[in-house]
Amino acid sequence: MASREDIFTNKVFLCGALPLMKTIANDVPELAKKFANTHAVIQVSALDPDAPEGKYATHFIINSGEWVVHADKVCDREHTHLELEFKSVESMNAFFKGKIGPSTLPKMRGALKHPALLASFMMVLLKMSSLLTATSAPEDEETQKLMVKCFFYLLSSGISTLNKNGHEEIHEWALKSPDRVYAFAVDNHPEVSAYIRVKAGKTRAGRGEYKRAMPFFTFRFDSFKSALGILLSTDDMLESVKTGKLVMDGAPEFGGQIGAFMFMVGDYAK
Repeated sequence: MASREDIFTNKVFLCGALPLMKTIANDVPELAKKFANTHAVIQVSALDPDAPEGKYATHFIINSGEWVVHADKVCDREHTHLELEFKSVESMNAFFKGKIGPSTLPKMRGALKHPALLASFMMVLLKMSSLLTATSAPEDEETQKLMVKCFFYLLSSGISTLNKNGHEEIHEWALKSPDRVYAFAVDNHPEVSAYIRVKAGKTRAGRGEYKRAMPFFTFRFDSFKSALGILLSTDDMLESVKTGKLVMDGAPEFGGQIGAFMFMVGDYAK
């Protein structure tokens, strides 16, 4: 039986990391081309006897390059063209943390029927892995942009996911919160923004700018490289604030709180 911490980790992967495959497949032209004529359902799952349907999963419906993500939802085998099925929650977690070996490799259901589909999907999966496990900022600005976007999406979704799955510290914070929006942004690049809205125990992660009102608090960076300095823990946060690389729009104590949750999500995903 998977531990509570293993389940938290797995939910971050299912609801935070795996949905990034849609972003990557859409934003990287050479990968987008590979799905231009694809009509398929692809699933990533982990078997677990305590799961309502015997497994936890996220699946994708792809039609002519358009991806629809069903996070933390199981698709039945009859309608799934390709499935990466892990033998347990623990083995899936280990695989996505880079511990790849005979005990962590998934079964590739449908691979013999759809070898080209598997190859294309694995290219996106490996691209996602390379972005999320990077230890330094790349020199190419387009790659920096994609990396920052993925991290913003992962962090906002990860915090919300942990709350919805009963993480005590985050849920306690959410229960006490009035209606507030916390945002992540880079100056002059609204397309990479993300946010999380919290109110009386409920949370919702969103992509793009929150336009219904001004966010209660925003982590605002002056460049992609400055954002990656904090996201990859290669820059000191206080020094970034002093030099203007990072502006905290709002009360600093709230920034510290969200910052702690950001690093918490990062720990689950690494």
